[in-house]
Amino acid sequence: MHDDQPQPIRLCDYRPPDYRVDAVALDFDLHATATRVHSRLTMARREGIANAPALVLDCDDLRLLSLALDGRPLGEDAYRLEAGRLVIPSPPPSFTLEATTEIDPQANTKLEGLYLSNGVFCTQCEAEGFRRITCFPDRPDVMARYTVTLRADKTHYPVLLSNGNLVAEDDLPDGRHSATWDDPFPKPSYLFAVVAGDLGCLEDGFVTRSGRTVRLRIFCEHGNEPRCTYAMDALKRAMRWDEERFGLEYDLDHFNIVAIGHFNMGAMENKSLNIFNARCLLADPQSATDDDYSAIETIVAHEYFHNWTGNRVTCRDWFQLSLKEGLTVFRDQEFTADMRSRPVKRIQDVRALRARQFPEDAGPLAHPVRPDSYIEINNFYTPTVYEKGAEVIGMMQRLLGRDAFRRGMDLYIGRHDGQAVTCDDFVRAMQDAGGVALDRFKLWYSQAGTPEVAAEDHYDAAAHRHDLTLSQTILPTPGQPEKQPMHIPLAVGLVGPDGGDLPLRLEGEDAAAAATTRVLHLTETRQTFRFVDVPVPPALSLNREFTAPIRLRTVDTEETRAFLMAHDSDPFNRWEAGQQYATALLLDMVEAVKAGAPLRVDNRYPAALAGLLREAPRDRAFAALALVPPSEDYLADQMDVVDVEAIHQAREALRRAVAAQLKDDLLETYRANGSNEPYAPDPESAGRRSLKNVALAYLALVDDAAMRELVEEQYRSADNMTDRMAALGILNRLDGPARDAALEDFYARFSGDSLIVDKWFAVQAASPLPDTLARVTALLGHPAFTLINPNRARALIGGFAGGNAVRFHAADGGGYAFLADQVLALDGLNPKTAARLLLPLGRWARFDAERQDKMRAQLARIAAAPNLSRDVFEIASKALG
Repeated sequence: MHDDQPQPIRLCDYRPPDYRVDAVALDFDLHATATRVHSRLTMARREGIANAPALVLDCDDLRLLSLALDGRPLGEDAYRLEAGRLVIPSPPPSFTLEATTEIDPQANTKLEGLYLSNGVFCTQCEAEGFRRITCFPDRPDVMARYTVTLRADKTHYPVLLSNGNLVAEDDLPDGRHSATWDDPFPKPSYLFAVVAGDLGCLEDGFVTRSGRTVRLRIFCEHGNEPRCTYAMDALKRAMRWDEERFGLEYDLDHFNIVAIGHFNMGAMENKSLNIFNARCLLADPQSATDDDYSAIETIVAHEYFHNWTGNRVTCRDWFQLSLKEGLTVFRDQEFTADMRSRPVKRIQDVRALRARQFPEDAGPLAHPVRPDSYIEINNFYTPTVYEKGAEVIGMMQRLLGRDAFRRGMDLYIGRHDGQAVTCDDFVRAMQDAGGVALDRFKLWYSQAGTPEVAAEDHYDAAAHRHDLTLSQTILPTPGQPEKQPMHIPLAVGLVGPDGGDLPLRLEGEDAAAAATTRVLHLTETRQTFRFVDVPVPPALSLNREFTAPIRLRTVDTEETRAFLMAHDSDPFNRWEAGQQYATALLLDMVEAVKAGAPLRVDNRYPAALAGLLREAPRDRAFAALALVPPSEDYLADQMDVVDVEAIHQAREALRRAVAAQLKDDLLETYRANGSNEPYAPDPESAGRRSLKNVALAYLALVDDAAMRELVEEQYRSADNMTDRMAALGILNRLDGPARDAALEDFYARFSGDSLIVDKWFAVQAASPLPDTLARVTALLGHPAFTLINPNRARALIGGFAGGNAVRFHAADGGGYAFLADQVLALDGLNPKTAARLLLPLGRWARFDAERQDKMRAQLARIAAAPNLSRDVFEIASKALG
């Protein structure tokens, strides 16, 4: 470990800034290696401070060329430059501070602050990148109005963009030009943005509900303009949806989006100038899959929705990050559910939560939705803050009801427009609007860990009563050894023997209160709920729509799960019953593998899937999800000690058994869902392709050369990337010349398109075949691979470590050493990406002793490395415990 370890920042130490910034004027003279930035800050001491505290500004990786206070140049004796800080002792109560700084965008591989991406200047200032541009109190509770002037060579950088409205343009001597942008709304520095380059543009317009016309533009590399049309359509739909659902209208004359190749994140919501990773924006049938289209729709909406939930109302400090991110994820989930299939969207969201957030809650990196401390804020852009934070918002809507939740949103924005606030402020608005007490519910923000709810039920035939007893436990997490009971809302239904829902009435209620789905409020460690007038023994349908992010333990039999799989009126719980049926079956098979016993598959499970195939035309996207057994990661999450090889063997055996038993049904499904129509990304067409490709993946497991030829033929004849990638992914799991031929052909076809080449790297990293680590290691030397591009590093290194459990966790520890090597190589270039790639090593506690030792050894090697970034040090040291 380091002798001089970075110190944590704690929520309990928060204090408001001593000085506010009322206005910011920035002048950029853009050059690739020596950009000069002149800043003029209009500042004043915060009200109530009688003395004259020192002014402390953040600054990092820049040269300070000059400094002036109220027009008077300051000599070096009038200020101090410390590690990452500029200190000016005792400034006056109000003043103007001017500074000229110089930065080198071309050398900025960290991709924070101002940098060059394929010849385009762009910025990334969240969370703490603005300090790499100029000296500033770089914290979210310092909100100011910005005016920005950009100057650059007109030939190389004809497009000059910043936040707000364009107020002036001019041609300058020596072939340069300028543009001035004014943002009338106060914002924190993390929302500042600049883009300058030679870019193509797709332009459109949107008329708001009040009749204003907004100019919409999406900028990209020349030639990619047609690939922006779907994103533009998604943007306009998101703008209309936000008006209709939440009454929120866009507030400026311009809304610009820019696609950038080198970007650490998916996208960034800078006020009126969203900057996107190109993979999250560009799409056409030949380059993007259905999943890509769906993601683009969601991400475009997410960043637009931030205009109000994040920009106009922002977070007071970074501990409140979920105030904007959890809320906006909830909003984008609701948007996508309205645009597509609500049940399918809910299933997809829960799968992602279980795959990413539940393991985080169960490991050494567990933290609350609102963390208590951090060393590097970049490490808290986590599934807990985003996805679990969204679940917390969803539970609030469930508690209040949709109408009262909308009133709460109106109240929240009305109270806090133009302010930097806290999660408590949001909850207070919901309480006031809904007339409900949320004091215990607020534990979801401060208490880490996933609650486990155990359910026991008993039917009294003589009294026609059904008793449901629920108990909750939460295991200790780092820094929180003891837990309080949470307020957990659970939607419940009782399904009768005929498959119909039974009316639910709690003891003591009037008969008029009966409904077929009721929300129960579990607020104690153990509670019993008694339903009366239940005429027949029911099957329990618990946590419908996944109303609470919990682990649910029931004593359901296989017969009950199969029954609910066929009859539950709640689509999520129909899917969930099938998943739990398969999980119980697979875990038994895992034990058989470990014991060396022969594997046997209960034929009732394939028979239940046959019923889904027959009903598939009702909702093909749902059927496609229901046909896929639980993932290897999900199964691992159900085991006290993970056995990756046994899990892989058991799941593959189950898939082969389903394929063999349902071959004819699957082949009929595959053929019935083909189409001669031109590709369209609409939900119905995407559902057909999804179901067809699930069937194809099963058919490839049948010991039949004709089925393998079916996969190869789909790869050769595919007229869209969805079908081509599906076939390539299947072939990549099958050792033989067809695999190598397809991979070679794919690269030859698409080597000129960086985003598609990322797919080529990722698919190879995900192969379960024994040679995968050797192949991945060799690909590090491929001419198309570079650590400088975060997308490429995530595709190959992240695809292997985070998406290929059976090969990453190979018993020899080679996967762990490989990841540690790459994290250390990347840390000096891009610490943020390096830290995120490191996360799989932090899940060591669930594995056997030998794997634990190997994973911890690599974490220790990383933590002991010299000159380690704060980002990587925090992850490695916390993972070690």
